[in-house]
Amino acid sequence: QVQLVESGGGLVQAGGSLRLSCAASGRTFGSYDMGWFRQAPGKEREFVAAIRWSGGRTYYADSVKGRFTISRDNAKNTMYLQMNSLKPEDTAVYYCAARVGEGGWQDLRGYGYWGQGTQVTVSS
Repeated sequence: QVQLVESGGGLVQAGGSLRLSCAASGRTFGSYDMGWFRQAPGKEREFVAAIRWSGGRTYYADSVKGRFTISRDNAKNTMYLQMNSLKPEDTAVYYCAARVGEGGWQDLRGYGYWGQGTQVTVSS
């Protein structure tokens, strides 16, 4: 089992940057593939990015490719999401999650542990 806590959200102007962190408890963090998702008001939760347990492979939604970078430091039990060139449409609550099942990286059903979320607001 793993517990996840996100931080780093806030208010930023369009074109700005933020770095989100996801701190994990437990010794097994390094064995989990991990992902970032987001949910805007009135919309379904959507996939943003994912990273293999080793950090060797990463996956991105088309909407953030080239602007966001996912990374992890297993020694620190922490995952990151560097967000650059932010747009108003990136405004959402961002969640980190640990993958426990099969299926596509974008499939929420494959993620069994979730953080409480951190708000990101991008003003125009």
